[in-house]
Amino acid sequence: MDAAPDIDAVAGESVVVIGGGFGGLSTACYLADAGADVTLLEKNEQLGGRASRLEADGFRFDMGPSWYLMPDVFERFFGHFDRSPEEYYTLTHLDPHYRVFWKDGDRVDVLPDMEHNRELFEAYEPGAGDALDAYLEEAERTYEIGMEHFVYEDRPRLRDYVDRDVLRYSWGLSLLGKMQGHVEGYFDHPKLQQLMQYTLVFLGGSPTNTPALYNLMSHVDFNMGVYYPDGGLGAVVDGIVELAEELGVEFVTDAEVTGIEGRYGAFAVDTAGGDRYLADVVVSNADYAHTERELLPERKRQYTEEYWESRTYAPSAFLLYLGVEGDVEELAHHTLVLPTRWEEHFAQIFDDPAWPDDPAYYLCVPSETDETVAPEGHSNLFALVPIAPGLEDTPELRAEYRDLVLDDIAENTGTELRDRIVFEETFCVADFADRYNSYDGSALGLAHTLRQTSLFRPPHRSSAVDGLYFTGATTTPGIGVPMCLISGGLTAERVADTI
Repeated sequence: MDAAPDIDAVAGESVVVIGGGFGGLSTACYLADAGADVTLLEKNEQLGGRASRLEADGFRFDMGPSWYLMPDVFERFFGHFDRSPEEYYTLTHLDPHYRVFWKDGDRVDVLPDMEHNRELFEAYEPGAGDALDAYLEEAERTYEIGMEHFVYEDRPRLRDYVDRDVLRYSWGLSLLGKMQGHVEGYFDHPKLQQLMQYTLVFLGGSPTNTPALYNLMSHVDFNMGVYYPDGGLGAVVDGIVELAEELGVEFVTDAEVTGIEGRYGAFAVDTAGGDRYLADVVVSNADYAHTERELLPERKRQYTEEYWESRTYAPSAFLLYLGVEGDVEELAHHTLVLPTRWEEHFAQIFDDPAWPDDPAYYLCVPSETDETVAPEGHSNLFALVPIAPGLEDTPELRAEYRDLVLDDIAENTGTELRDRIVFEETFCVADFADRYNSYDGSALGLAHTLRQTSLFRPPHRSSAVDGLYFTGATTTPGIGVPMCLISGGLTAERVADTI
C-alpha cells in the first residue's frame, strides 16, 4: 500500500519496534524508508514471529503460516519501495491448489482450472457450477471494494463509517450476516459449503461466528490462486528482512523486552539481557495483551484484565512435524481432512473447549514441491489440528493425541506413517504461550467475529501512552500474513499522523 503522504514526518525520529513478525517487519520497513532510525528487537533467535522455521536432521519446516495467498498484497508492499517480490524470492503456482479427503471415503482436488472446479461442484449438486460462478463474482466484488476501502484504508472510529462514500462503497456487501447463512444461500450440499468455508481457518473463526464479508476469501482461493514461495514462507521472511536491512533497519535477536517506560520523545525499552534502548517512538508487534499486561504499568494500559478475558480468541493448534522415509503419494502439497459434518469440531473450539475427538485438520507436504526441505528419499510433513486456546497441554495429552492423529491420517488418506518416521516434534498451546507470549496460547490472536472486526479491534495507537503504537494481527485489518503486512503500513500512517 502507499502510506499516508505525510509519512515523511517521521524522518529523524528514533523508533524501537518490539517483535519481528510480519507486522513488525512491515512497520519497520515503512518507517525506515521514510527516514526514521529504526531498531527492531526480537525475543527469539530468529525473525519472522509465528513464521519461524524448524531445521533438524536435514529437514526444514515452516512452523506457522504455510499458505502464500493474496499475491497482490505482497506485490503492493514491495512496490511501495520500488521493488518486486521476484527480487527476493520465487513462487510456484500449486496444482492442485489443495486436496480434500472427507472421512466417508470421498476425495476431491481443487485446481487452478476453473472449468474443472465448476464440473466438480456440478457433480455434487445440479446447478452448483453456475452457483460457483455467481458466488465468486460476488466474492471478487467484495474483495475489490473491501480491500481498497476497508482494509488498506483504516477506519478506527465510528464516525469514519458515517460517510456518504463509505455507504456508497458498502452498498450490497454482506456486512452483517454470518458465513454459514451466506454460503447456504448458494449451495445446499454440505461438502460444497465446506469447500467455501475452509478458508475461515486462516481467520481464526467458524462459519457461525465469522462475518459474511469474508466470502472474499473464496476469490483469493479460486481466482487468485495458491502459491508456494520456494524455500517456504521462511524465504518470504528472509526477503523482507533483506529489504529492511537495505532500508537501514537494525535487528537485534535474542532480545526479550521486559518493560516499556516513558512517553513520546523519551522512551526506554528494557530487555531481559539488561540492555536499555532509548527511542522517541515505540511500536509493539508483540502480542497486544502481553504488551499491555506485562510490559506496561497498570496506569498506562488501555484495557482491563476483564476485557482480555471476555474476548473470543482464534484457535490454538496441535502441530506435529514429521520427517518421513519415502513418499507420501496420497497427499498433495496442501491437504485437508474433514469430517462430513464439522460442527462438533468447531463446538469443541468455541463453545465447549476440549481436544477434538473427530478432528478436522490440515496436512502440509512441501517436499511435494520443494526438494530442499527434506533429505533425498524422504518427505517433509506437518499436521495441524485447530484446538481451543487455553486447553490443558501436557506431554501425556500430546502423546495420546499424536496417536489419534496418526491413526486418523492412515484411516482417511491411506497414508501410513508410523514405521517411517525418522524425525518428530510437536508444538501446542504451551509453546504458543511460551515462544510468542500468546494470550491463552492462541495461534492467531483475536478471532474475526462481528464484534471483533474493523473498528472493534484494538487500535494501532495507544490512547494511554503518547508515542506508543501497535501493529500485527490483533489490530486492523487482522489475522493472516497479508493482513499483517498491511497493518504495518497502517501503523506507520498512525505514527506519522500523530507525532
